[in-house]
Amino acid sequence: MRRIVTLLYILFILSACADKINLNTRMVNTPEELEVAIKNAEAGDNIVLANGIWKDVRIKFIGEGTEDQPITIKAETPGKVVIEGVSDLKFGGKYLVVDGLHFRNGYSPSEAVLEFRIDEKTIGNHCTITNSIIEDFNKMHRDDTDLWVQFWGRHNTLSNSYIAGKTNRGPTIRVDLEGNESINNYHQILNNHFGPRPPKGGASGETIQIGNSFSSMSPSYTMVANNLFEACNGEVEIISSKTNFNEFRNNVFYKSEGSLVTRHGNYCTIDGNYFIGDGKNENIGGIRIINTGHWVTNNYFFNIKGKNFRSALAVMNGIPKSPLNRYNQVTDVVVAYNTYINCDSPWQFGVGQNLNQEDVLPPSEIRSARPIRTIIANNVIYNEKGDASPIIEHDKADGVTFKSNVINNQGVDFKAYEGLEAVNFGIEEIGKNILIPSSKIDIEPYQGFEFENISTDLVGNPRTDNNSIGAFTNTDFKDPNILDRSKYGPSWYSAEAEEKEPKTLIVSKAEILQSKIDEAENGDIISLEVGNYEIQKSLLINKRLTIQSADKSKVVLNYSGGENSPLFELQPKGFLNLKNVTLKGNNSQYAFASLNENMFTHFGLTVADCDISDFNYVLKVYKESFAERITFENTSISNCDNGLELSEETNDLGDYNTEYLTIHNCRFSNVKSNVIDYYRGGYDESTIGGNLLVTNSTFTNCGAQEKNGILINSHGIVNVDISNNTFKSNPVKLVALLWGAKNNSHSDNQINNSGEIRVEENLEMKLLY
Repeated sequence: MRRIVTLLYILFILSACADKINLNTRMVNTPEELEVAIKNAEAGDNIVLANGIWKDVRIKFIGEGTEDQPITIKAETPGKVVIEGVSDLKFGGKYLVVDGLHFRNGYSPSEAVLEFRIDEKTIGNHCTITNSIIEDFNKMHRDDTDLWVQFWGRHNTLSNSYIAGKTNRGPTIRVDLEGNESINNYHQILNNHFGPRPPKGGASGETIQIGNSFSSMSPSYTMVANNLFEACNGEVEIISSKTNFNEFRNNVFYKSEGSLVTRHGNYCTIDGNYFIGDGKNENIGGIRIINTGHWVTNNYFFNIKGKNFRSALAVMNGIPKSPLNRYNQVTDVVVAYNTYINCDSPWQFGVGQNLNQEDVLPPSEIRSARPIRTIIANNVIYNEKGDASPIIEHDKADGVTFKSNVINNQGVDFKAYEGLEAVNFGIEEIGKNILIPSSKIDIEPYQGFEFENISTDLVGNPRTDNNSIGAFTNTDFKDPNILDRSKYGPSWYSAEAEEKEPKTLIVSKAEILQSKIDEAENGDIISLEVGNYEIQKSLLINKRLTIQSADKSKVVLNYSGGENSPLFELQPKGFLNLKNVTLKGNNSQYAFASLNENMFTHFGLTVADCDISDFNYVLKVYKESFAERITFENTSISNCDNGLELSEETNDLGDYNTEYLTIHNCRFSNVKSNVIDYYRGGYDESTIGGNLLVTNSTFTNCGAQEKNGILINSHGIVNVDISNNTFKSNPVKLVALLWGAKNNSHSDNQINNSGEIRVEENLEMKLLY
């Protein structure tokens, strides 16, 4: 009897714990064990990866789970299973789940880090990657293309993951639709934190791309919802929607340099999203509209200062009878119930109109088809400082109808539009970056066709009983805390790094300088004591460092390294801030240079209050190297064969070597060629296009051996400002050749015996497509 009671007790305990214990769980410790476990897995099985570093592992996850009993690969402890080296993961089958992995310190040997297919015949459906991280998992060369997540098949999901740091060519995420098995896919991209994607310095740097030009007429039905996009600055398109029937709901775009773009395809729903700028950066945008049938509703725009392609609402001109890979005319679009707070010229129509470039572009590239049958209704604009042009017509907006829109423009006059009424109303702050009208605006919302389907406002309040224009029907709701990062990404990970006080390491002799650089941590300061430092080998910089002295006249780095070697070798993740130091070479080496290959991620350079002389090149940036910022200020550069060369991206695909090149209050003398050579080739509007600022500087006897006779070369760079400089006795034909059709300008320069600054309205550029 006692034995029966004991047995019944054990059965009771097992039954009670059934929901907590999966008897089909197998722990694996090696890639070989993992392969065997996958091969033998059945529906409901859990394969647990042991904590540790899994290096050079290629996972082919093939299996047949069910909706109620998926097959799962998960970390023993989320975040403690780290995938490194040459590694990737591919799904094939159905109802497969991967949970809790961390990809870092490596790259994919294939076209994707995570891919929802093994090959064209073995595709994943109803598969999920969740609670995971991919960071800095870049190919070794910037021009090597890959994707970090590639969708195929149907009903696949990326959720609650953190993805950041992609610097090489290719969108971070792409949904592919080639083949009937991948259309009507209903993929979901939910609750993720897309962290910083630095500027790529060229095209193909989107965070999400759904489809491509040639699948753009296919139905996708991809859902992108409840994600945070933070500092996603890869290129002008943060999201590029290139298929039909996609939905973008309740996402937050925070200080991201670009826009959500309906690049190709039709019938997108863009509802309930937040676009937050910093009130200064003109590269931060909102929504750009191309093609047919989109509904843009219940969105909130704050402090967006972008212009043209990056305005809060940019409605483009199309190309008549456009090919699939260019710009179709905007037709039958609804923009309703949105709120714009402190956005510069938030509504821009006919964006991309380029009739003035007929001389250099073929007729198939002229964007002359204006938007038609487009309704702008029930929107609210508030400007703390009045805006003389809240609406900009780059071409006539005669196909756009305005209904029941209001603006508080602080009494500043603007061009009158029927359907846009000036109203004096107040605003109140209900949370950080969230300012809304303090009371209901007394204007009747326009009821257009199917407007009854806009049944709730941005925060979910019903519109049926107390409808109001704008994204919010009332002020009676709590702060939505849209920047609470715990809402996005893995539950076990925080992307908010702790602030660390920098250490200062004292160096008094050359022999220990490299060892101190190696010892230092990111953000530390190396302080050079008075003396002459004889440097015989390149100093390797692979972290964020400041090297400085108290008096540059008493600290001299004499470099005697080999020919064409750099004094400072700037490696991936090497960000050098050099202050108050004198650098001297023997005319055969470089002062600063990137690696000649394997620059798999960015570097950076700031040089302040320095004297640099007797080098072959002051700065040599090799092909496929990229810096977000390079700055020289209060610095003297003299007696060098070459100056600053950033001109090796000659494949003319829109690439360039730095986003911002700034020269301020510097003195150049006796620099023979490549004084400033900053190149971007290819006619491409998908990039910011480079930024050159040359101010308050002096150029004397420079350019004597410059082959093209131009002192400052900025071929193809979109944003150029050359102001308040002095050019004396430089034996060149031109100080600069500027691109008038772009944002190139010059002012208040003194030019003596140095040629001229010439502006050409339309420079001929190679088409990329």
